[in-house]
Amino acid sequence: MCKPRLDFTAAEKEMFFYQVNQALLGAHGVDVQFIGVNFLESLVSEFSPSTSSAMGLPREFHEQCRTSLELNYLKTFYRWARDAALSVTNKIIESDAAIPEVKVCTAALRLMLQILNWEFRHDTNSMKAGINVFSAGVRRPECVLVQPGPAWCDVLISSGHVGWLLSLYAALRQKFCHEGYWLDCPIAVSARKLIVQFCSLTGTIFPSDNGKMLENHLLQLLSGILQWIEPPDAVSKAIEEGKSESEMHDGCRALLSIATVTTPFVFDQLLKAIRPFGTLTLLSTLMCEVVKVLMTNNTDEETWSWEARDILLDTWTILLVPLDGNGGDAFLPREGKQAAANLFAMIIESELKVASASVANDDGDSDYLQASISAMDGRLISYALIARGAIDVTIPLLTRLFSERFERLHQGRGIIDPTETLEELYSLLLITGHVLADEGDGETPLVPSAIQTHFVDIIEADKHPVVVLSGSIIRFAEQSMDPEVRATVFSPRLMEAVIWFLARWSHTYLMPFEEAANCHLSHDYEHQHQSIHSRKSLLSFFGEHNQGKIVLNIIVHISMMTLMSYPGEKDLQGLTCHHLLHTLVRRKNICYQLVSLDSWHDLANAFTNEKSLFLLSSANQRSLAQTLVLSASGLRNSEASNQYVQGLMVHMTTYLVELSNKKDLKSVAQQPDIIMSVSCLLERLRGAASAAGPRTQRAIYEIGISIMNPVLLLLEVYKHESAVIYLLLKFIVEWVDGQISYLEAQETASVIDFCMRLLQLYSSHNIGKISISLSSTLISEAKTEKYKDLRALLQLLSSLCSKDLVDFSSDSDEVAGTNIAQVVFFGLHIVTPLISLELLKYPKLCHDYFFLLSHILEVYPETLPQLNSEAFAHILGTLDFGLHHQDLEVVNMCLGALKALASYHYRETCAGKTGLGSHAAGQGNLPEGIFSQFLRSLLQLLLFEDYSPDLVSAAADALLPLILCEQELYQRLGNELIERQANSTLKSRLANALHSLTSSNHLSSTLDRVNYQRFRKNLNSFLMEVRGFLRTM
Repeated sequence: MCKPRLDFTAAEKEMFFYQVNQALLGAHGVDVQFIGVNFLESLVSEFSPSTSSAMGLPREFHEQCRTSLELNYLKTFYRWARDAALSVTNKIIESDAAIPEVKVCTAALRLMLQILNWEFRHDTNSMKAGINVFSAGVRRPECVLVQPGPAWCDVLISSGHVGWLLSLYAALRQKFCHEGYWLDCPIAVSARKLIVQFCSLTGTIFPSDNGKMLENHLLQLLSGILQWIEPPDAVSKAIEEGKSESEMHDGCRALLSIATVTTPFVFDQLLKAIRPFGTLTLLSTLMCEVVKVLMTNNTDEETWSWEARDILLDTWTILLVPLDGNGGDAFLPREGKQAAANLFAMIIESELKVASASVANDDGDSDYLQASISAMDGRLISYALIARGAIDVTIPLLTRLFSERFERLHQGRGIIDPTETLEELYSLLLITGHVLADEGDGETPLVPSAIQTHFVDIIEADKHPVVVLSGSIIRFAEQSMDPEVRATVFSPRLMEAVIWFLARWSHTYLMPFEEAANCHLSHDYEHQHQSIHSRKSLLSFFGEHNQGKIVLNIIVHISMMTLMSYPGEKDLQGLTCHHLLHTLVRRKNICYQLVSLDSWHDLANAFTNEKSLFLLSSANQRSLAQTLVLSASGLRNSEASNQYVQGLMVHMTTYLVELSNKKDLKSVAQQPDIIMSVSCLLERLRGAASAAGPRTQRAIYEIGISIMNPVLLLLEVYKHESAVIYLLLKFIVEWVDGQISYLEAQETASVIDFCMRLLQLYSSHNIGKISISLSSTLISEAKTEKYKDLRALLQLLSSLCSKDLVDFSSDSDEVAGTNIAQVVFFGLHIVTPLISLELLKYPKLCHDYFFLLSHILEVYPETLPQLNSEAFAHILGTLDFGLHHQDLEVVNMCLGALKALASYHYRETCAGKTGLGSHAAGQGNLPEGIFSQFLRSLLQLLLFEDYSPDLVSAAADALLPLILCEQELYQRLGNELIERQANSTLKSRLANALHSLTSSNHLSSTLDRVNYQRFRKNLNSFLMEVRGFLRTM
């Protein structure tokens, strides 16, 4: 039925739907009844904007149709579908053969499911929902909450509909229990999906009765679902013997849905009404059975037990992550804790068996063997949540398991092959690391609240279970310092897990801030007092005044050993440099202790003199240099910090200066060992430059100044070595970025002069240009290489520009600003021709380019008129490209660039100056003039295309100066838009909206802050008013 037919008279609609209802009730036979149900299914689909057909009608009309269906028809259609199913169920149950009524019932169940999947927006008890006019309809995810509102309570809850549905499925299940195919036939699948969807019912459809009706509703569903999943061992055995797993999976999904709409306490209490145990115990028993099957089969193929495990893990995660999202851990009732403890013990047993079995697996593609420490899957996070749910049981369990394996290694050394035990330790380290600590996501993670609030009866810190567990692992890791033990026990793979664990553990427990002890306090005073005492004993044990410095020294020794004793192990060395060592220098209180350790000075000396450390990968060289320089913040003053950094770096600067002074530099520099040495030192310098801070700025500045001439000489010598060129540029970028805001006027002038010489040299050797005579394959490879150089140049120019925004120098020199403008102008001339629209498809290059462009146009708009016509036209072409980019940030920067460009021209012309001069006129494919073209383009985007509402403010800031620059064109475009409207009402609405856009809120023709704010409000109101009927779907 086409949507325009909604213009039927009331009598015509009534007659039409009466005929549809009669068809659904079977008045015209089973075939017509089936067609009627399918008709309503198509109708509901057509009225949803996300699934409707393209009809060329305004989006506002689609939304009106959608609202009309939801408020006036949807519940009626649901009743009709229910009645259609009711009219045929008796025949289906009584018949022993396949009958046509089955397809009617299946279609009716499918229609009911489709209606419950509707995205309900209108609640008669709430204010009218608004229409999102900015983006196209988005499909909802598969697992959703059903929130239809109180008007649906009678048809879904109080009518006994759920009981009928459960009885229907149970009757059919009983009748066909010996037919293996039945569980996967359409009627069974549709019925189960509908039952699972009822488990997601929530919101105002349930009255405010302290959740009683919701609990009764869920208990009724759970009672019907139990037969799908209970007893778990019998269910899994039947599946292993060939029964379909679909019913069991749907039972797991039902538990997930119930967990989503309840609290852990309510979830657990549901089953106690009909069983001697709670729902958490059932959930634990069910998942234990699934884990047993996984442990027995131990295959890499995804079986039914894999999917069941993942669904059940999601259920535990939903229950154990608190609803308030404060980052703590949810608390379980007593029986639930025991259920979690039993499940975690089974999980550990399974993981250890998989670990030991992996030794005999020669398949190099094994998922277990290839698991990445740095990107653990979500399964371990769920394991940790389960463990924390019964933390007083699981921590001692982990301690015992570690002790058993440590003892096994000790007793069997030289007698028994330790490989299986080592794999088990690998697995235990990963699991324990997740249980004890969170990742942090860039911040210092607190001790998990489950650990903080338990073990309150522990008085002596060294007896705290977490201290005992952590200490045993650290002592084990310390044994890797013994060469003999290291050779027989600590394989590179096991050391990866050790280093990963130490990094994660250190971030939380090593010398924590004292205020961390005051987080997540209990509301119970006595329990709170005990928790604080337990917490302080735990945190102080590894603090600065207890065992913290000893443990820190051990960790530094282990780090240096991994870098020097495992040559070629890039992953292990990467974990050490990027994770463990970098974690240590994140906090200043640890840096204070680090720089006082002999072991840290030994590491610094090894960095300077040890040849094996020069063989680290480039990324690890850079990270190690950065870490060592960052640790200088722990020294007593700036002078000491600068001396420390200079001591670290002097060998690099000396080498580069001596190399550049060689008379036969061109020939010597091409030797492979020299290229490798230069590359290594540049990576180290880049790492040091990126770590520059207020205390070390002076030392890093002097390092850069001392090698300015060598850098320029090397740029010329290595003009055909793209890898070295890139390293040179990246070092300069990091150095300038870290220094520019601190430099005084004279120093700034020196840096600007150096950058200008570097750009001239880069340009004179045609570095970065791609020969058109190369084959397409070589051109593609050349683009990939050169785009990195261009990114570096863009970042360099952006860093120079930042001086005008952030300047910590003691003097202010306008000459420096002028010099920066000159070098930026010159840089634009070099970079712009090299950046094609094809290269802008590289996301990082694209971002850096538009960041620079928006910044230059904002800070130095006067440089644009100085560009030649070709370069200026190229910039305009890239702006037009960026305006329609998929990346929100790129579009935002382009809008900022347009705002700067148009506002500069408008202000200049109002002052009687030329503004952009000839550039403002037509350019190539833009015969109208650049502001006319962009005004058209921006209006087209705002009125007719998809974009994020977050862009409206930026678009308003760009549109206002464009309108002021091209007022006649704006009036003409507005009139054309009005004349295209055939509907007089819409024509009037559009005319009024266009008038309000440029006149409401006392809008003026000035470009000040207040006027921009007014226009943003006007544009937002304008779009809300007209976009709905201007856009067609």
